[in-house]
Amino acid sequence: MPPTSRPLRKLGFLTIGLFDDADPRRGHESTLEIIELGERLGFDSAWLRHRHLQYGISSPVAVMAAASQRTSRIELGTAVIPLGWENPLRLAEDLATVDLLSGGRINPGVSVGPPMHYDQVKDALYPDTADVEDFSYERVRRLLDFVRGKPATDFSGVEGFEVFSDRVQPHSPGLGRRLWYGGGSLSSARWAGEHGMNLLTSSVVKAETPEGTTDFAQIQLSHIRAFRDHHPDGEAARVSQGLVVIPTDSATPEQRARYEEYAAKRTPRTASPQGPARLMFAPDIVGTSAEIAERLHAHVAFREVDEVAFALPFTFDHEDYVQILTDMATRLGPALGWQPPA
Repeated sequence: MPPTSRPLRKLGFLTIGLFDDADPRRGHESTLEIIELGERLGFDSAWLRHRHLQYGISSPVAVMAAASQRTSRIELGTAVIPLGWENPLRLAEDLATVDLLSGGRINPGVSVGPPMHYDQVKDALYPDTADVEDFSYERVRRLLDFVRGKPATDFSGVEGFEVFSDRVQPHSPGLGRRLWYGGGSLSSARWAGEHGMNLLTSSVVKAETPEGTTDFAQIQLSHIRAFRDHHPDGEAARVSQGLVVIPTDSATPEQRARYEEYAAKRTPRTASPQGPARLMFAPDIVGTSAEIAERLHAHVAFREVDEVAFALPFTFDHEDYVQILTDMATRLGPALGWQPPA
């Protein structure tokens, strides 16, 4: 087995936080319980997906706030907040508030682009400005500036009994260094590097030119290297990989069969670029921790990172996630060279 060039330093997981429309509280409680379990198992980070007008977490910042009061060590992240739905100034206030409440543990990941199904939702989201909203990288830059303490207004001082600041309050020192960009294209990787962000890579990348490679790992590797080439920290710039891995060491035969069926249904989309954006999907990896570790060690992009946030499958039960996370922390992590905090 070839060794990784970067020993695995941080082990994390990503959850979508699904819930039943008839009982949404139970689903949110399940997510919080999973995060608490992650801390007990020694995971370094727990990440939340963001879903609007679906039966998944629509307000990960609020869920992070709740999780921050039920944990003491584990880092809490978003992968990712789509900024097309957000006002960067208001989001900066919320993120700084939760970061202070957590003791400096949050890692906000963001992305840009028009909201999904924009033509159907724009009248509800931006009834007066839908045709002029800017969904470019400029939206990220604004958030970066506000979080990092640059002025948001030219007014400050005392007015009557009230004191006003010219920058977003509260200000959380250090949060600006913990902002991540979720990118699947070469241009996104470069932009994130140039602006001193961290890079979240996932199980989706763009095969941007018909004449280029369609090998997922090679495309992802090119993004990681471009990001670091353009980042002030160079090779030390942080990158986290988020493939779907499902260890089966302690799974029951029924669980194992269900996991394999889940992955098999998603495998056909990994064979070639999908849709006009030419999206390439990584295969889900199901097997024992030893089998998964062998496949990851052979993955050229994995060998470039020392942080992971393995994505939990969408549609499994709470008990399944307990089994998967337990195997990740007790068997897969150590097989990749990771050790839980002392």
